[in-house]
Amino acid sequence: MNWIGYRVVFRLRSPLHIGWRKVGNVQVTRHYLTGRSFWGALTARLARDTAGQTATSSNDYQAIGEQVNEMLAFTYFYPALQSGCNYQVVWPWDDERTFRRRFLSSYQSTALVYPAHSAAEGSLHEIEFLSPHTLDTADPVYLVGYVFAHKDCSLQLCNALKRLQFGGERGYGWGKTELVRLEKANNDVFGYAVDCSGCRPVITVPKGERLLAHTKPDQAMIAGEVEPLVGREWHTNNGAGQSLSFTGIMYVPGSRVLSEKQRFIVGNFGIWQVHTKSSCRAGFPTRP
Repeated sequence: MNWIGYRVVFRLRSPLHIGWRKVGNVQVTRHYLTGRSFWGALTARLARDTAGQTATSSNDYQAIGEQVNEMLAFTYFYPALQSGCNYQVVWPWDDERTFRRRFLSSYQSTALVYPAHSAAEGSLHEIEFLSPHTLDTADPVYLVGYVFAHKDCSLQLCNALKRLQFGGERGYGWGKTELVRLEKANNDVFGYAVDCSGCRPVITVPKGERLLAHTKPDQAMIAGEVEPLVGREWHTNNGAGQSLSFTGIMYVPGSRVLSEKQRFIVGNFGIWQVHTKSSCRAGFPTRP
């Protein structure tokens, strides 16, 4: 096998905001942890562990980020609750109304104008987040996903997974997680078969089942919503968040496969792409 798979379980220790869209003055969160968010947090942790707390050059982060994409593959992470000795994933699309009532909350704030003893005009905003505890029963909330390490990977993955912080508002302590389980996967990803013998892990999705990551349209017959996958990046020349990245138009997680079982290669940032013979012969691109 070229790749070794691990099932990873984090316990959420503080609110988690994964930027999605803005509705009015509400910044809406995604209902899951995207691969790009996981890549960003892992890259930051590994870069600081490698160079020490003096890792201030964007070149350090860029080099580690490229290694993460080359030597690791990973899925998206989904909310889960403890069930006996295991963890049961709660899919956001199964019953969205119940999911929102149990897992999502929000925080409102505004800037103040002290001389006028009033709020600054136009500064009122609300940030939605995944709660670290369910809102009805106060059960701890976990994040479950899978990470695959190439056989030649030398990155200190296990240590890095213990100290990750995801998403937005991290300066206020949001996105903190605790690693509670790291175990070898039994050739499956959320119940789907996975082939770890090729140039990248390949996941087989049966007909009628859900996609679990943003997926390039390609030749597969898929039913679901699509969205442009856009993000902000940090570059030395442009400054924090001033560079936009556009990955493409993607099917969103939760879309259904309509054709016979379909194989998807796990690309950079956890994005799926229809597996073809040419995708492995030519090598998977370093960036999607």
